[in-house]
Amino acid sequence: MTAPRPADAPSEDLSRLAALHGVATSYSPSPDRTVAASATAVTLTLAALGVDASTPGAVRAALAAREREQAARLLPPTVVGWGGSPPAALAALPEGSRLRIDTEQGETRASAEHLPPGVHRLTATAPDGRTADAHLIVAPPRLPTPTGRSYGLLVQLYSLLSRRSWGMGDLGDLAELAGWAGRSLGAGFVQVNPLHAAVPGAPTDPSPYRPSSRRFPDPVHLRIEDVPETAYIEDPERLRALLERSGRLRAAVLEKGALIDRDAVWELKREALELLHAVPLGPGRRAAYCDFLAEQGQALEDHATWCALAEVHGSDWHRWPTGLRDPRSADTTRARNGLMDRVDFWSRLAWLTDTQLTAAQRAGREAGMPVGIVHDLAVGVHPGGADAWAQQEYFAAGMSVGAPPDAFNARGQDWGLPPWRPDRLAESGYAPFRELLRALFRYAGALRIDHVMGLFRLWWVPQGHPPTEGTYVRYDAEAMLAVLVLEASRAGALVIGEDLGTVEPGVREALRERGVLGTSVLWFERDWEGDGRPLPPESWRADCLATATTHDLPSTAARLTGEHVELRDSLGLLTRPLETERAEAAADTAEWLSLLSELGLLHGTGGGTDTSSEEAEIQAVHRFLLRTPARMVGVWLPDGVGDRRPQNLPGTWDQYPNWRLPIADAQGRPVTLEDLAASPRLHALMEVLRAAGT
Repeated sequence: MTAPRPADAPSEDLSRLAALHGVATSYSPSPDRTVAASATAVTLTLAALGVDASTPGAVRAALAAREREQAARLLPPTVVGWGGSPPAALAALPEGSRLRIDTEQGETRASAEHLPPGVHRLTATAPDGRTADAHLIVAPPRLPTPTGRSYGLLVQLYSLLSRRSWGMGDLGDLAELAGWAGRSLGAGFVQVNPLHAAVPGAPTDPSPYRPSSRRFPDPVHLRIEDVPETAYIEDPERLRALLERSGRLRAAVLEKGALIDRDAVWELKREALELLHAVPLGPGRRAAYCDFLAEQGQALEDHATWCALAEVHGSDWHRWPTGLRDPRSADTTRARNGLMDRVDFWSRLAWLTDTQLTAAQRAGREAGMPVGIVHDLAVGVHPGGADAWAQQEYFAAGMSVGAPPDAFNARGQDWGLPPWRPDRLAESGYAPFRELLRALFRYAGALRIDHVMGLFRLWWVPQGHPPTEGTYVRYDAEAMLAVLVLEASRAGALVIGEDLGTVEPGVREALRERGVLGTSVLWFERDWEGDGRPLPPESWRADCLATATTHDLPSTAARLTGEHVELRDSLGLLTRPLETERAEAAADTAEWLSLLSELGLLHGTGGGTDTSSEEAEIQAVHRFLLRTPARMVGVWLPDGVGDRRPQNLPGTWDQYPNWRLPIADAQGRPVTLEDLAASPRLHALMEVLRAAGT
């Protein structure tokens, strides 16, 4: 079924122009329904790509120019080859064209056969003398399939407090968790939330999915006591006072029911880091720091400069003095020179954080984990933050990423994240994406990519317009995947794509072909093309991370008891009568429990027959996951102690304490890392996975 065309539907010429720039003029929220985009949305999206479509005459002129450009072009700006085979784009060159390939390894070749993996420079010369330069990305055909199955833990790091934390979980806690889980539980990985640098200033947005920078990590996660220079602080009394204050913060969360206060934690850690910055580095440490500065280059200088300028002018660069809004301006250079000590401070923090992230990954691998730490790549960055300032030529001005209206959200979604421009990415050989991945793979055994569908297309929403007034913009998925496979293979890392929700046809197949694992969550795995009943384990896909829940969903205990419905009702989030929601949730749970019982997976925690036990049901859910062919099985760490509360409740802002809750037991009492390590309930759940011989 096709929905009625809007009154301002794109004209035929505008539709042709949009198609040539990868801008959609319609979308399908379901297989049987197509919705046309408005001419306004298409026109504004083209404007963000530098194309004037404001009048019929402008559309005709832009269309003619684009068609001439494509007819004259020998090669696209970026060409992709897989596994040493000649790139398909070369087949379109005129017969007799000559090639020159300057490889990343420093060789010069005249053929595209059997090229090594890397990002090379390609020059093609046609018989009529025309030439074209292009970036040539050569990637392995696919990432290796994981050998054997691994199981592991999923946790929001800030929620994992130990008796040594400064009021929120930190990288010392992550290293401890990885070392313990690998050695004592036989876990193969620990997956965490994005640890990207947040936008500074109080109150800080607590969501880890709207960072200032994805390129560099957030120093709020540092374990201060693990920094070697801590032993040489000139004023140990000040540090001791900070430790006492951090102890009070920790006690407030663990013993008095306070929420995690990231801003308060950062205030203390920043004061401690100022003391540390005054301690001279020893020769070996200085050499390591200098190596880091050289490796990170311009990207780190830009990030540290933004942080230093934000201390003076605020955290939204759009409101800075005009000359400072351009990272390459003379004014910015002068300001950086005047703030060199602060630039060094922020550069040092990036190095310290990178060092502790690397140590956490090493702790996991030394504990026997085949994967180690699975890091999370957010879908975008804050429009006022460091990345948007330093790389503004790659972002579409006046646009935000979101989602179109669908059966679950009739108003659509606007995530407030500026999208990358696909044309600028292609012209650069995808340099920003390559550098971002390379930075994350420094300390990741695997990378989860939030909304992996964004490698193919993103819903662009013009600023000042509702999400319904957006449209899809397509990216060169082959090039994006080639970069992803290339950088992951160089690092020897796995890639997991978060492909939940509406996924256009062909996306999952393309990801699987390249060795990118998907994400399968128990409650969503039903036979949607058949009777709609729970999907039996043998029908699940193998190339995935299988879990019972995620950070955006109810905990398993809450879903089994129906408490998630009561929570949403108490916050006014239900769109249907409470009894209807209760009945539907209970029926859904009953169907799954019935299947678990039929498969013989539901039995008591102590070897008895107590099938009514919530703990037994959670164990049964995970036995079911082990029956599937999934290559990775994840346990939401709060499920191990019966936590009832979601870490994030989509659709809420102030009504619910998103991203600020510590892990708690079934009674809502906070549970420390030390408590987790001693928890009989958690050990019993993990023994289910260990006993399966995975």
